[in-house]
Amino acid sequence: MALVLFLVTLFTYVIFFVLSPDPAVQICGKNCTPDRIDQIRTSLGLDEPFWTQFFTYVGGLFAGRTFVVAGADVACSAPCLGYSFQTSQLVGDMIVQRLPISATIAIGAAVLWVLGGVTSGVLSAVKEGRFLDRFFAGLTLGSMSIPNYVLALALQFVLVVALGWLPFPQAVRFGDDPGRWFLNFIMPWIVLAIGYAAVYTRLTRANVIETMQENFVRTARAKGLAPSLVWRRHALRPALTPIVTIFGMDIAGLLGGAVITETVFGLNGVGKLTADSISSNDQPVIMAVTLLSAFFVIVGNLVVDLLYSAIDPRVRTGAKA
Repeated sequence: MALVLFLVTLFTYVIFFVLSPDPAVQICGKNCTPDRIDQIRTSLGLDEPFWTQFFTYVGGLFAGRTFVVAGADVACSAPCLGYSFQTSQLVGDMIVQRLPISATIAIGAAVLWVLGGVTSGVLSAVKEGRFLDRFFAGLTLGSMSIPNYVLALALQFVLVVALGWLPFPQAVRFGDDPGRWFLNFIMPWIVLAIGYAAVYTRLTRANVIETMQENFVRTARAKGLAPSLVWRRHALRPALTPIVTIFGMDIAGLLGGAVITETVFGLNGVGKLTADSISSNDQPVIMAVTLLSAFFVIVGNLVVDLLYSAIDPRVRTGAKA
């Protein structure tokens, strides 16, 4: 994990600070004076050797650092993700303010797509070749074909404008009003979950059908175990291993922001922060979000590896052997 994070940090730093024609100009933005550019160059130490710059940046992640802005010192505590000279804010503070919204959207959508995708995938496997299997096959194909922004706009028109069942999504805290919080986030959850649920349905169906052909499942049936027990304990659990793998990657990636969903619904999460930063070329923010997303993905992979032994008995058996 440490090696991968270091390499991602190095690669990202090279892109933004070495391959850029003039990092100070890019960081400062479109409307910038020569004095401001010189100030940024001095504050970030861009006149120093590359490795000195890089290890100063890495050191800020662990010990913090100080930026000189308009002649005043701005302390950035660890983990220091940089300073946005365009918004005059610490990047870490900007992300912390928006991360709860992205986490709410990601976790809520994950619950929906896992429950919907795994359930429909198991039902398709049980009813293989029958009407229900074909119905879910058509439903998943249609769900995967609809872009998120089209579905988001359609839901807003139908549920908010035409029927008036839901309000326009806003960032509401759960502790302030749980009911209003749920109504404001239900549409982003649905929009984000539809595509993932379709993928999980197809993957669960294929894995369960393949697992049912294994010798240990035939042995369980030959012993006279109840069909429901065979499905639940012998077929479903081993089939969930690939599901857990992609779930760890998906949820980790979404914690770094759902760019399209947050932008369409106007929710100020990390994804919308990323989109706004790209449009204004706010490089410190873009770099910080990249590192944050990489961190979540790496941690997600670690959690998935730890969950393998709890889900699939064959992993525990192999470890003991």
